[in-house]
Amino acid sequence: MRVREILAVKGNALFTVPPQARLREAVATMVSEDIGSLVVVRRGEVVGLLTFREVLRAVAEGGAAWEGIAVERVMVCPPRVVDPEMPVEVLRAEMVACHQRYFPVVTDGVLLGVISFHDVARAILEEQGFENRALKAFLQGLQERGSEGEGERGMQ
Repeated sequence: MRVREILAVKGNALFTVPPQARLREAVATMVSEDIGSLVVVRRGEVVGLLTFREVLRAVAEGGAAWEGIAVERVMVCPPRVVDPEMPVEVLRAEMVACHQRYFPVVTDGVLLGVISFHDVARAILEEQGFENRALKAFLQGLQERGSEGEGERGMQ
C-alpha cells in the first residue's frame, strides 16, 4: 500500500494557514474542522506544520498571551514531507523514528494533502480485515472441497 492510496480513500480536504496568522485563528479552525494539524503555506509553498503539540507548547510558554502568538513562531519548520508513492511501511517507520504524527504529502512542490498516524492505522486495519476475510473464505472453500471428496471416497 502507498500513501496515495490512503489519500484517495481519505479525500482531498486540505486545511492551511498562513504563517502570520494568530494561534487563536489556527486553533479555531482545528477545532471546527476536527483536525490535529494545519499546513503552513506562504505563497503556495509549504513552509511549516502546526499541530496540537506546538499549540500546547505555546500555551504552556506564552500563558494568557498564547492566542496572539503568530503561527510562524511555533510551527515545525521545515516540516518533514512525504511523497505520495512512499510505501506505507516506510511512512510508519518514519512516523515512529521522528515522533511526527502528521505529514504533508507533496509532489513536485504541490501540496496534495496531509496523512496522519490515524489515517495509516485505519488503512492498515481495513487492509488486514480484508485479508482475514479473504483467507477465511479460501479456507472455507478448501474445507468444503475436502468434505465433498471424503463423501465420494466413502461410497467406493
